[in-house]
Amino acid sequence: MAAWGERLAGVRGVLLDISGVLYDGGEDGGTPIPGSVEAVARLKRSQLKVRFCTNDSQKSRRELVGLLQRQGFDISEGEVTSPAPATSLILKERGLRPHLLIHDGVRSEFDQIDTSNPNCVVIADAGEGFSYQNMNKAFRVLMDLEKPVLISLGKGRYYKETSGLMLDVGAYMKALEYACGIEAEVVGKPSPEYFQSALKEMGVEAHEAIMIGDDIVGDVGGAQRCGMRALQVRTGKFSSGVFHGAERADEASALPHAWAFGLVPSLLPSDEQHPEVKADGYVDNLAEAVDLLLQHAIK
Repeated sequence: MAAWGERLAGVRGVLLDISGVLYDGGEDGGTPIPGSVEAVARLKRSQLKVRFCTNDSQKSRRELVGLLQRQGFDISEGEVTSPAPATSLILKERGLRPHLLIHDGVRSEFDQIDTSNPNCVVIADAGEGFSYQNMNKAFRVLMDLEKPVLISLGKGRYYKETSGLMLDVGAYMKALEYACGIEAEVVGKPSPEYFQSALKEMGVEAHEAIMIGDDIVGDVGGAQRCGMRALQVRTGKFSSGVFHGAERADEASALPHAWAFGLVPSLLPSDEQHPEVKADGYVDNLAEAVDLLLQHAIK
């Protein structure tokens, strides 16, 4: 792998994942990952442009930003790219009336949307709202449509909270896709449109930007397919000890560092579209990533 100076040369903008990079969520609001508050502050004092990119669909953008501000992060609503506001705009532009299978915390993002006589389904991380009854209702709405439209706020498989790993919206999205024989439209990472929107907000080209995240598929793979570079941190879901592709549990738990440095590509996490994804670099946490960026990206 090339030296850090070569890998980070020409970077002008930094996209930061939130959950698993800045903080680990939880019922009590979660906790900042050590060093992340100061790392964000250092980035924002530098010449680099910063954008926060999240697939969090249990909180409105305002609620999420308020939570992070209370934890000490220098962040504002206007600096956050999230899927719910983007989805609301899509619904208005296309004249879609959604049946909403979403968390109550994000419902305010859809206050101005007509939900009568639904002609599509919008699914997000509904948490406890993912009951059989609610999933079946969404299924029935889709099956009653001549041209069913399913819009999903992200396609993540799982994420990490302080209490442990949590199933994400992608698992439920796949269930509806399978049952209805359709393909969902994804708003959020790893959608190319999501990253392009964030880049436009920052005012940088893809080759000038780098994504820092804990998800090898949504963060790293999605960014790289848009022409960006990407670093993976060993926090959040990375540090959970879950290694997809390992044949035995003892293999997975014994190989975190080998996997992190790309020495065992056969054990990299993957799905159908991403049989093998490697980051442009691996760091212990956001603080280390910022150290490297300030040392090598700014001349």
